[in-house]
Amino acid sequence: MEFDANYHPYKSKRNVVYAKNGMVATSQPLAAQVGIDILKKGGNAVDAAIATAACLTIVEPTANGIGGDAFAIVWMNKKIYGLNASGPSPLEISIEKVKARGHAEKMPTFGWIPVTVPGIPAAWAELSKKFGKLSFEEVLQPAIDIATEGFPISPTVANSWNNAFEFYKKNMNPELFSTWSKTFAPNNRAPIAGEIVVFKHHAKTLREIATTQSESFYTGSIAQKIINQCQKEDGFLTENDLAKYKPTWVKPIKVDYKGYEVWELPPNGQGVVALCALNILKEFNFEHKDQLNTYHKQIEALKFAFCEGKKIITDSDYTDKTKISHILSKAFAKKYSDKINTFASDINDPELSKGGTVYLCTSDSYGNMVSFIQSNYMGFGSGVVIEGTGISLQNRGADFSLDENHPNALAPRKKTYHTIIPAFLTKEKEAIAAFGVMGGYMQPQGHVQVAMNLIDFKLNPQAALDAPRFLWVEYKKVLVETDFPTHIAYELKKNGHDISITMDNGSFGRGQIIIRNPDTGIYVGATESRCDGAVAIY
Repeated sequence: MEFDANYHPYKSKRNVVYAKNGMVATSQPLAAQVGIDILKKGGNAVDAAIATAACLTIVEPTANGIGGDAFAIVWMNKKIYGLNASGPSPLEISIEKVKARGHAEKMPTFGWIPVTVPGIPAAWAELSKKFGKLSFEEVLQPAIDIATEGFPISPTVANSWNNAFEFYKKNMNPELFSTWSKTFAPNNRAPIAGEIVVFKHHAKTLREIATTQSESFYTGSIAQKIINQCQKEDGFLTENDLAKYKPTWVKPIKVDYKGYEVWELPPNGQGVVALCALNILKEFNFEHKDQLNTYHKQIEALKFAFCEGKKIITDSDYTDKTKISHILSKAFAKKYSDKINTFASDINDPELSKGGTVYLCTSDSYGNMVSFIQSNYMGFGSGVVIEGTGISLQNRGADFSLDENHPNALAPRKKTYHTIIPAFLTKEKEAIAAFGVMGGYMQPQGHVQVAMNLIDFKLNPQAALDAPRFLWVEYKKVLVETDFPTHIAYELKKNGHDISITMDNGSFGRGQIIIRNPDTGIYVGATESRCDGAVAIY
């Protein structure tokens, strides 16, 4: 991949980082260092990814946890693999039962109703079993040590933690908030930056997950704790729901974009939205100096991609595979590229919510690479915390529709439309890059913007991440960052876009990139300037 490491048209606090033997990029320096330590012990990129991911559940609980979901794209021995570790809804749940509990229009955000079967522990174990070199216990030990001995809170996490505390205090029912605060706000406040936090319950749970290859979470004592509390609090999850769960190996899907293959995972994830938009955009030629044309066409292509994607994205068992092929076809791309003119279209689509996720990528001296993402959703997730375990459960079921005619309608044992998506680039059967941008419905939008920065404009990975981003929200409404070019925002407004500038950098996601030079094997990486991220090297 061609780029100039010294060319950086945007303000940046970081430079690209090079490495020979391995690299880990993620949103927390401590987690990145843990991954590198695993590589130094003889582990591979998968071992490093698992160790980093486990550490992130400790050092960044505001965005992920042991009770969340995960997805991965793995490049191993020159082959690409995909892992879907999202969980289905409980067997006992139904639209009728949810409505009977007073939720007539939409799924609730908090409590047990939106909780689906967590996939993270199973993802770690499955990746370790299939590709790992080190023992599962050895790979999880650093996270256990950090949880036991304590760690200082980083600034971005401290801010997110305080925001969550204040929001939960006002909006969560007192009983749920009380259980949550015992674990995450024992001093009746969020921890501040630099303060040491110890998570002994988390450590005990991770130790049991490590020694049982995650089985305890689904069939053992951890599972029993989850189900006992669920029954006590009148949730739908059962022992059978947990016991039957297995992550699924899937074949990644791709589009060819200007000489590169861009890879995503198939539904129930929303990666197809990014691929659809890129497929539309490859019909055009872009120049870096013509930012107005670039941003306008990106926004329009993403509108069309979301509109079509939300018609079909749900559990793969409910998805018509021919429809996926259709929206990624050349004919579809030509049809919608022809619809893009100089004025903003008015797409009728519901508002896209924010999420809470961590992304990481790893590489090793063998040329293996991992693009990995895990999440609780909406920060800490459902607000349900299993007492004495440190487990905060995700609320992925909140995205189900209560309209029985909707493609993503709630049903028993069904996986919902899922926002978290890892991405990968290849060229001529060689691995080029593992990358991702977390953040709810920002993710496919971030993937498109970052991929084009790398491919169309040949920006180095740090510049590609630092470039000002936009977020299409609904209809003609578009949010832009404070450093977004003012004159371009003004011109977009003249073209019909409803542009708003926001100081909330969390709206625009946080990304990481590792690029591999197939000729030399050298890695170059970058991490997000919008968070506390780091690139650790070996």
